Formats: sequence, C-alpha cells, structure tokens
Amino acid sequence: MHVEQQQNLNRLQELLARGNGELAAFLRELHPADLAELVEELPEVHRVQVFRHLGATQAALVLGELDPETQAALVQALGARRARDILEEMGADDAADLLAELGPEEAGRLLGEMKAEDAAEVRELLHYRPDTAGGLMTKEFVAVHAEMTAQEAIDHLRQVAPEAETIYYVYVVDRSDHLVGVLSLRDLIVARPDQLVMEIMRRRVVSVRYDTDQEEVARVIAKYDLLAVPVVDHENRLLGVVTVDDAIDVLEEETTEDALRMSAITPDEESADPRAGVWALVRPRLPWLVALLFLEMLAGKVIEFFQGGFDPATLGLLAVFIPVMAGEAGNGATQALAVVVRGLATGDIHPREVLRVVWREFRVGLVAGAIAGALLFAVASLWHRNILLGLVAGLALAVNLPVAKTLGALFPVLLHRLGIDPAVASGPFITTLTDVTAMLTYFGIAAFVLLHL
Repeated sequence: MHVEQQQNLNRLQELLARGNGELAAFLRELHPADLAELVEELPEVHRVQVFRHLGATQAALVLGELDPETQAALVQALGARRARDILEEMGADDAADLLAELGPEEAGRLLGEMKAEDAAEVRELLHYRPDTAGGLMTKEFVAVHAEMTAQEAIDHLRQVAPEAETIYYVYVVDRSDHLVGVLSLRDLIVARPDQLVMEIMRRRVVSVRYDTDQEEVARVIAKYDLLAVPVVDHENRLLGVVTVDDAIDVLEEETTEDALRMSAITPDEESADPRAGVWALVRPRLPWLVALLFLEMLAGKVIEFFQGGFDPATLGLLAVFIPVMAGEAGNGATQALAVVVRGLATGDIHPREVLRVVWREFRVGLVAGAIAGALLFAVASLWHRNILLGLVAGLALAVNLPVAKTLGALFPVLLHRLGIDPAVASGPFITTLTDVTAMLTYFGIAAFVLLHL
C-alpha cells in the first residue's frame, strides 16, 4: 500500500473510532477501487460500518471491487433490505456472481427481496456456469433492428442507453433476435437519417457462444482488440455481451491461478485470510510436499546405487557438483515449462505443434548445455586440478540441460492432450523429476568416465 493509501487508511480508522458525521463525507471523496482496497484492510465489523455510511450506488461500485468471499460475507452481515438496495444498483452479471457465492437459500431470499425485473435478469444469468461466457455476460447492451433507419436507431439509443453497460457497439438483430450485424456510434452519426441500418452495419461479427470457456472469451477480446464481445446461443440469438473489464479480470484470475498451480499452491491459499492459523495453510500444501518427498528419495537411491563403485575421496569430489546438476536441470525445465504453459494458455502454441515445441526446447537446451558444460569443465578442472572430474561435470551438465528442457516442454503438452490443465505440471514436480534424471545422468557418466576410462 502506497503512502497516500496508508494515510487514507489511518484517517478512515480514526473516523470509524470517532463515529462522527465526517465519515460519510470522507467516503464520498474516495474512488471505489481505492475504498475497496481500504475495506479489505479492516476487520469485518468496521467493513459493515463503512457500508452503512455509503449510498447504494457507491456501495455497489465498491462491493464490485472486492473478492467474492468478502462480498458474500458483507451481504450477509448487512441484512436483507440493505443488501437488496445494493444488489439492485449492481449490474446483473455482478449481482449473479455475488449470489452464486451464497447458499441457495440465502440467494433465493435476496432475489425475493429484489424488484421482479432485476431478479429475473439475475436468475437467468445464474443458470450459466460462472466460468463461461454466459456466466460473465451482462444483459445490459444496446441492440437495434436491421429494418430501422439510422434516425430511428439513434432515437432508440436515447431511450435505452442509460440502462446499458456499454454503447461503444450497437448490435443489430432481426425480428427473431438473431445477431446479424454490428455498427459503431460513428457509423450511425455519419449515416443519412433515412438510411437503413442493414445498409451500414458490418455483417461479419466476432461472437462467442454462451458455453465458451471464460479464458477463451478473454483471448477473443484480446485478439480482436474489442471493448465487448456479443454472446449468442446455438441458434445465433443474441443473449448478452462480455465487456473488456470482465475479460481483464478473467486474465488476471487465470494468470494468478496458473502461477500458483505451477508452485503447487491452490488459488484458495493465495486468497486466504492472513490472520488464519498456520495449519489452514499447511493442510493443502502437505500432500504435494509428501508426494515430492518420496520422488526426491529416488534421486537419493540413484546416488546410493552408484556410490559403491567409487572410493570415498572420488565420491566426495563428485558430491561437490550435485547442487549444480540438480539446480541447473531444474532451472532449465522450469523455463521450458513456463514458456509452454503460457503458450498453451494464450493459444500461441497449438497441441498439434507438440513435436515442433519439444524439438525447439531440446535445441535450446543443447546449445545452452554445450556452453554451460564447457564453462563447468574449465572451472572444475582448474578448481580441483582434475581433468577427468571436469570432463564428468561438464559432460553431465551438457546432457542434463537438453533432457530437462525436453521434459519441461513435453509434460504440459501431454497433460493438455489428456484434457488436464497444464498448469498442474507444477514447478516443484518438474524440478523434482529432473533431480532424479540429473543424478542418473551425472553418476552414470561418472561411472563410465572414471571407472572405465
């Protein structure tokens, strides 16, 4: 939190402690996003106190900036009437997301308190899975009929635009609500008043189906530089639109989730209350750590298998370079893993390109391994004045890096082929796997060079 926000937090806590009339005025001066950041730093009792001093419109904007768990806790604490007033000020899509966090009984009770028209929109959105285009979309969009004139369309916009979330795009539908085109406000303004909408609209419309995964929706918006994308059903009837701000939220959520999974941490842990007990954080991480513990023991078994063939002095010298072998292999695999997981997530890498991707990472490892291996050969030879030891270390590193790069590239692609999120090919797992292969390569080469040459 930067200095200004810290000062605002101190001021807010001071006004909350006093409980005087200055609090409401202070809150009105803050941007909803800044106020949401301050609210997250407060205990629940003070969060409720803040929301009781906000107007319904400002409360809706601030609530929309909070994480789903905090939203749900606040709505339950505020009471049905106050919660209803705030929900009616929120967009239907945001209200649906919030109610989805509550139990069916609580959500149904709040819907019963809302105006029938608002409740109907929210209920319709609740039928869609939250991680799809249907779950993201808003019903607050502008559509005109193809048979309208430009002037009729402008008159229609004046009537409906105040209720729309965005009017950057005007969608064109036929009498059965099928999406047939799109036009911009500029298209309408420069058109002759008597010109038909169907004559000025663009017929090729980028759209997504209601069941499209949210990550794909965000990718479409980013690819075509859209401010909103229309959502249609299986018969191409216009259902709603997903706006760019929701797409940005999805990209942030998915990126965070992938990064956490690559570290064997669940998204729930990242959002956990910092005041929670240690066991609440240990419990979900422990299965990964235990599983990786047994996998790491395989690396120890590899060393144990080879150690009988070396005298203690040679084994001691070889042990010096174990961290180098394990670390470099793990780093190389993690680099390849990150590149491939990102490429699959953004669509830059298609599953059909698996051989090209793996071959590319293998070649990167081959070149990097040759350079790093030559450097290690020189350092080890001069350090210990033993050319054979330098040869073992350098050659092992030269082999380990392309192997590690190949594993790091291949594993997420295989998971993608199996329909599993590639992000679960976590960094800890792939580095542990390369520890085993690195030890096998290192001591295998050592046995061949030092015992047979």
